[in-house]
Amino acid sequence: MDGLLRLALLLCTAWGALALGHRLPLPAVGRRLVVAGWVTAGGIWLLLAWKGARLAPLAGMVVQMAALFVWWRGLRPAKDLDWAEDVAHLATGELEGNRLTLHHVRHFTWLSADEAVAKWESRQYDLDRLASVDLFISSWGRPGIAHVLISFGFLGEEGGDGDFVAFSVEVRRERHERFSEIGGFFKQYELAIIAADERDAVRLRSNVREERVALYRVTLSPEDRRELLLALVKMAGRLEREPRFYHTITANCTTLVFAMMRGIIEGLPMDHRLLLTGLLPGYVFDHGGLVEGYTLAELRRLGDITERARRAHEAADFSRCIRQGVPGWESFAHRE
Repeated sequence: MDGLLRLALLLCTAWGALALGHRLPLPAVGRRLVVAGWVTAGGIWLLLAWKGARLAPLAGMVVQMAALFVWWRGLRPAKDLDWAEDVAHLATGELEGNRLTLHHVRHFTWLSADEAVAKWESRQYDLDRLASVDLFISSWGRPGIAHVLISFGFLGEEGGDGDFVAFSVEVRRERHERFSEIGGFFKQYELAIIAADERDAVRLRSNVREERVALYRVTLSPEDRRELLLALVKMAGRLEREPRFYHTITANCTTLVFAMMRGIIEGLPMDHRLLLTGLLPGYVFDHGGLVEGYTLAELRRLGDITERARRAHEAADFSRCIRQGVPGWESFAHRE
């Protein structure tokens, strides 16, 4: 019992210190002083518990945590801040018949990981020509950790490949902020859904940030493709009106898309691979969502587009170039 009390006191002290350190709206010096006071108080309760006391340290930490939670629950996500340029606008859209108009489609030309020629566009898409859904997995060397992009492909007027638009669930940072996985647990960032041209979103990761990017064709029915696209647009529009906090585990690039897919395909189970996004292709593969006739290892090898993307950096048909050899691409490219 005493061991459990000491562990609880230690965890509460650590959690509170991290929450205050990441979210308290004070200058850095003020935050450090408050965190130091919090840790000192927690240390006192822990010392008392270590000496055998129970009631005093327990009561002290309950009061301390109650005050913290009153402040914590009062935090609200912001709508209008000085956002970083690449997340300045969320995707919004309108559907008229089968024609979808997307506003604020990002089409940046990235000069470096932190500098770009900014361009936002409105684009129209004919949902009758929606022909594919692709899953991009971009990793940077941390086991199991990756970023997910969902890209929708539309047939061109002559029946060949046409336009692609990629959706990315991202951290909406302020201009002065850098991303921190730890901060993502503590309401430090808002949530963003960005629609982007692949020459922006994919090249940024493969060519500019030098991440490894793999592409997987997802085998959804035409109805499910359409429903997923419209669900993303609807969620992005809702975030524009009613902002939400990003969360490293519960509201990130995978869990939001999974929640949408669960509304489309009944019975999808929870799985640890939904949290370790680098393992997401294995989850999709096990549930019959990738191109048949290949092992997962083959799909991963053939879908590694990193080198093709770097060779096609300036190519006008960048999206076509990176898909050469990817299983499932030929059936799309030659569809009539």
